Amino acid sequence: MSHLTAMSHAAPHQLQLNEQGQLRHFLTTEGLSRELLTDILDTAESFIDSNGRSVKKVPLMRGLTVVNLFFENSTRTRSTFELAAQKLSADILNLNISTSATAKGETLQDTLWNIRAMGADMFVVRHADSGAAHFIAENVTPDVAIINAGDGRHAHPTQAMLDMLTIRRCKGEFGKLKVAIVGDILHSRVARSEIHALNTLGAEEVRLIGPKTLVPDTLQALGANIYRDMKQGLKDVDVIVALRLQKERMNTALLPSESEFFRLYGLNEEKLAYAKPDAIVMHPGPINRGVEIESSVADGEQSRILTQVSNGIAVRMAVMSMAITGQLQQQQDLAKQQGAEG
Repeated sequence: MSHLTAMSHAAPHQLQLNEQGQLRHFLTTEGLSRELLTDILDTAESFIDSNGRSVKKVPLMRGLTVVNLFFENSTRTRSTFELAAQKLSADILNLNISTSATAKGETLQDTLWNIRAMGADMFVVRHADSGAAHFIAENVTPDVAIINAGDGRHAHPTQAMLDMLTIRRCKGEFGKLKVAIVGDILHSRVARSEIHALNTLGAEEVRLIGPKTLVPDTLQALGANIYRDMKQGLKDVDVIVALRLQKERMNTALLPSESEFFRLYGLNEEKLAYAKPDAIVMHPGPINRGVEIESSVADGEQSRILTQVSNGIAVRMAVMSMAITGQLQQQQDLAKQQGAEG
């Protein structure tokens, strides 16, 4: 992170909340309470109409400006954030970082301060470096609501929460659920955010399935059981989350071949049969068919992959509306405090 030189110190859960305990940034699911995660899911439910689609438009962010700051390419995530902001009636600016002033030598701080000076109220940030969104929230623009749209291997909290919403809408409460996350856990920010969310929401068991190179034993410390055998790992689970192989993050050869990975850990109908008969299948996308999952499963009756995409808009509407409310409340409280002291 060449432009980010200072270290962040505040614990994420402290930084994310205002003095009244409301969300003012959304950086990670780690450390947030069960009540707050449930509130996000309930708010997202309110944005889904009776036909299962997100509502057309509400005026909750009218007159406010959301800036999409994507230092990494992502068509789907950026599009759903943009749609969510439009449905909240916000004004939207998509900043092309590759042609921005940072590419001409301006520091990231100067770029962000200039955008803030133009009246931005929220930054949606995706960055290749873990901690980037946290750094911006704490050190660069703390008075702007920051939504983490994925940072390095660290966190992708809105993807985790849209998966939680998909699970809850399909399975009800989390207390009796066994959830298996399969594949490249090592490089997955989605997996880390999901493990934290599932444990906080009270899932009975979280299982991580994959080879040692992609699921090291140290990940057990996150609060999950590790399985090397796919059939044992999938036995009697209620939910399966297949992950994309993130080859762009693999500096060394961690797999013999994609065909060997599919043979051992690819989700096909034979392996799916070890899960409960009503188990649902999810994948955060983009899918590598025939590598992580075969097409008959990805497009099959148990798949909820497209439902995840639809739920993503409602969850992002929920998080954005809650964060901007908390951020504005924080600023009002601060102004009152300064007025009283003055």
